Amino acid sequence: MAFTGKSTYGAGAGLPELVEDVSDIIGIVSPYETPLLDHIGDAKKPATSTVHEWIEDALIANTGAISDPGIVGTDTDFIVADVTPFRVGDLVRPGNTGEVMLVTAVDTGTSSLTVTRGYGGTTQATLADAMALTILGNAALEGADAPAARFTSRVRKQNYTQIFTASVDVSGSMQAANQHGIPDEVDYQKQERMRELLRDLENTVINGVAPSSTQEGSGTVRRTMNGIIHSISTNTFQPGVNGMPAGNSGALDEALLNAAMRAVWEQSSGTIDTIVCGGKQKRKINSFATGSRAYLPEDTRYSDMVSVYESDFGVARVILSRWVPEDSVLLLDSSRIGVLPLAGRSFHYKPLAATGDSVSGQVIGEYTLEFKNENAHGVLSGLAV
Repeated sequence: MAFTGKSTYGAGAGLPELVEDVSDIIGIVSPYETPLLDHIGDAKKPATSTVHEWIEDALIANTGAISDPGIVGTDTDFIVADVTPFRVGDLVRPGNTGEVMLVTAVDTGTSSLTVTRGYGGTTQATLADAMALTILGNAALEGADAPAARFTSRVRKQNYTQIFTASVDVSGSMQAANQHGIPDEVDYQKQERMRELLRDLENTVINGVAPSSTQEGSGTVRRTMNGIIHSISTNTFQPGVNGMPAGNSGALDEALLNAAMRAVWEQSSGTIDTIVCGGKQKRKINSFATGSRAYLPEDTRYSDMVSVYESDFGVARVILSRWVPEDSVLLLDSSRIGVLPLAGRSFHYKPLAATGDSVSGQVIGEYTLEFKNENAHGVLSGLAV
């Protein structure tokens, strides 16, 4: 064919000569990342029932507290909140004082202790209602009979599986036609629905709540799982409440974060290794080091990010998650957390019978949260935003 000199700009609107220049990459702006699930990782085993259970245990307590409004500071006989941990021969320290008391009698009927004050020449302190008591240890008599056996009862905890599902339906014509950037429309829709369900799974793991009744579900009650925040009941902290520092006008600071981590450490054999928060509290954590950063004249990069927070009470990775409430920070021991699929029910695509000229299917998965020893975790809430 002879050259005509025709140029591309001569193929204006409505002319069929030129193929559209459309990139084969489709941009998705909606957030779908799952940083907490990525950090926790895949469970070592699946759940085998819609009611997933695990067993927890604890050592016999070595602490107690005085519960005697009428106590006089020099008393040798007083009531305690729980008499179970105490035995004759225990050495007990009241509060943070230097006194040591020797338990000489335990009355389980009245929940009271009889003690020798100022044991070993220690200086007597002034006892008060609600004062903590720490058992240093028990001193047995030489040649004495074995003491009565003591033990703790294991506790069974549970959570329920929750079904996550989304449908895919693509017409035969749509599947047959060429699409920009999409070799297969059905596969593309599977991927999109999967991203959405993974996003929802992370959100539910953090914020989910089981129904108050009929938790196993029914034809009219949807079965839902309890998430992390709803599962924590012991270590719920707020600025300026129950001995917590007030922060800077309620804002998160290092003193407040360390106080919460210490409170968890005091009652757990593990340590906090994961801090999860939203964008506003992540900026507060980053600001802990802002004042101490130094730069040389040749430095061309400014860094203002804390990805690992190291304290006396744990070395914790700081994870940014969109789904944590903006006024909250989660303090977690990730070794005690698992997100388990029901056996054979991890996310998968299930083709459905065709009822017309379309390709139909369902992306479905069923998961639960295994959250062991809730008092090994904590949540700081009510923070200034």
